[in-house]
Amino acid sequence: MSTASLQTWLLQEVAVCPWTYGVLLSVGAFTLVRLLLKTFLVLTQTLVWPGKSLKEFGATKGAWAVVTGASDGIGKEFAFQLAAAGFNILLVARKEAVLSAVAAEIADKTAGKVETRIQLFDFAENDPAALNALKTVLGSLDIGVLVNNVGKSSAMPVYFAETDEQENDDIVMININGTLRVTRAVLPGMIQRKRGLILNIGSFAGQIPSPMLATYSGSKVFVSTFTSALAEEVKAHGITVQHLNTYFVVSKMSNIRKSSMMVPTPAAYVRSALSKVGLSCGAVMTDRPGTLTPFWSHALADYLVHVVGWKGGFIPYIHTLHKDIRRRALRKLEREAKKQ
Repeated sequence: MSTASLQTWLLQEVAVCPWTYGVLLSVGAFTLVRLLLKTFLVLTQTLVWPGKSLKEFGATKGAWAVVTGASDGIGKEFAFQLAAAGFNILLVARKEAVLSAVAAEIADKTAGKVETRIQLFDFAENDPAALNALKTVLGSLDIGVLVNNVGKSSAMPVYFAETDEQENDDIVMININGTLRVTRAVLPGMIQRKRGLILNIGSFAGQIPSPMLATYSGSKVFVSTFTSALAEEVKAHGITVQHLNTYFVVSKMSNIRKSSMMVPTPAAYVRSALSKVGLSCGAVMTDRPGTLTPFWSHALADYLVHVVGWKGGFIPYIHTLHKDIRRRALRKLEREAKKQ
């Protein structure tokens, strides 16, 4: 069919069913405009726009930042960078020697300009006395920022039917109950002061179901949904609550020791997170209120996942990836056993 014949045929069809073609054209135009707007917002928020100033939450004004799981990795780096921004720091974890070392390092880096305290708390334990002690400390401080960073995953990918029951219980207790307990203790003070920032560390495993990490994946879905609901509840009180959607970062939990374009160091990741507070970056226009995907490569990956829109297609890939990770981890354990 020639071009002229095709044009004639189209005009005839439009003349017969003008409303049908008008609707289709409108839907197509709306879809294209929405995609272009989303692309613009993702790129500008991720690469150009700054987030809220930390001074809105009490930086340099005597306020405190509370960081759970602060002994290593992302948590430790949040403590360093929030201290550098002018917050006093409360470090919460279970190992006294490690926390004391982090506190000393903060004092050295800031030349003693901020106060640093430690509070011992084992998030895997249901200890009412320890929880009451933590609540007492939290209730006595002017807390401007809470970073719910403490978390646990399986030692290596494993099928749910083969997962150690205690490991499952620990993941739920730490990732879910830990977030709830500390947030509940901090929130009334933030509401009273009409300001606050709560950052809940999430994972891509919470948006794409992750076979062989089923319990961890489910716990991160909770973090995402809880954040969205809480953010709406408290925004009228001047409190920002955000779920930080995170891909791999160099850490003990990820078992990745070398950074790359897709795997930032904790320092690079935390810088991006604190510079984009209040934005969405890669999570913009994806029906996940309160979610922020701050690091640039993670943001672009998040954008592509939702443009493709076929999460079911990613699940088998992740399953295959985790099977390979498990095989390599088991081989490593065998080699180490032979050396002994």
